Amino acid sequence: MTKRALLAAALLASTAHATDLRIYPSFTEVRQPVTTTGTTLDVTLPQAAWENVLAGSLDLEGLPFTSAAQTLQSNWLAGLEGQTVYLRRGDATEPVTLVRARDLLVKDAQGRYFNVRFEELSFTAPPPLNPQSPSQTLTYTLPKAGSGTLTYLTRAVTWSPRYTLRASDAGAQLAALADLRNGTELPYDVKNTELYAGDVTVQANPAAEAAGFANDAVMRAVPSAAAPAPKITTQGELRGLTRYDLTTPFTLPANSVITLPFLTPKLTKFERYVGLETFFNTGTQDGTLNRFYRLEADQRLPAGPLTVREDGRLVGQTQLPDTRQGGTIDFTLGEDPDVEYTRTAQLVKQDKDAKGNVTRTTYKVTYAFESSKARAIRAEITERIGGRIIIIDSRTPVQNQGLAELKVEIPAKGKISRSFTVVIANN
Repeated sequence: MTKRALLAAALLASTAHATDLRIYPSFTEVRQPVTTTGTTLDVTLPQAAWENVLAGSLDLEGLPFTSAAQTLQSNWLAGLEGQTVYLRRGDATEPVTLVRARDLLVKDAQGRYFNVRFEELSFTAPPPLNPQSPSQTLTYTLPKAGSGTLTYLTRAVTWSPRYTLRASDAGAQLAALADLRNGTELPYDVKNTELYAGDVTVQANPAAEAAGFANDAVMRAVPSAAAPAPKITTQGELRGLTRYDLTTPFTLPANSVITLPFLTPKLTKFERYVGLETFFNTGTQDGTLNRFYRLEADQRLPAGPLTVREDGRLVGQTQLPDTRQGGTIDFTLGEDPDVEYTRTAQLVKQDKDAKGNVTRTTYKVTYAFESSKARAIRAEITERIGGRIIIIDSRTPVQNQGLAELKVEIPAKGKISRSFTVVIANN
């Protein structure tokens, strides 16, 4: 094998790359310390890892260089072409010559050529991880030796939060977990880890994104190591992003997902109600109201999926948007068949000008509610009304669109109705 191939094999076989990671929702900045005692620096990664690196994101900080060249290296197995390997079939093992690594063509002692499977071969030295995968080597030419930091952006390492809302008659608690995903063939020994929540735009890399989605299919959960698991601490706001740090170093294995406790925010508001959001029309309609929740928390909440449990039972899932500290979150988990409504719109009058043209139309909209629940529940109705000028219940006129809102306490196993007046002016 050549010196370059030996170096590639050594790097690919290493257990982990000591790095700092700055992990964003859709990509990661990898910061890997590098040192050289000569005037060249070689950095080698598997081809699958290079495919996830965003084009133009490679940089060498703190170590000046005069040029950089990227080359595709043959895989480890290609370095054994023309050499003896061993073919295992059943209980027998025979020496064969590896003729071509690409399709595993070998030649036996009788001079016969045939193809084999990699699992049938054995070697006198242990192969590296993914021995049939090629690699890319980046060679920097330096004016002098020194140390620096290699940085690049990759789509293959990401993180995301997920939430669980646990509610009961006694109240509710909201907690979150953080999933750290490594879709590469490289393990990382991480010294310093920063997580960022927020919207960050970087150069698109469709091939890398496709590879990342493919990796999701083979990811595996990794059990906790014997060392204490790192904790996530909030470090505050950074130009519209929120930064979180992991308190201790940890290992992020290849093709893995690491899950850590994340946030346990205090809910400053928690409400359950039934509701309906609809548009004004002049017809009659009926149906069931939807189950709604309203939350406010004392921390900023990064976007992520939310699982809701009532008395320990799953009642639904939804997606939380990015929400500021103290921001209101309203979401629905589907219909509530215990609360029905009937809506009617009654034409009250029409005002006309001297030519007989209708200038204003007045409607009375009535909602009748009926609940079969054993406890009272609040209903909230929001109806969007369009028109050139709209007056709702004699409030200040608005143009183009107005909102009619009803809030009513529906008694246990009871009925109740509420109305509002709409005046739509055509000029």
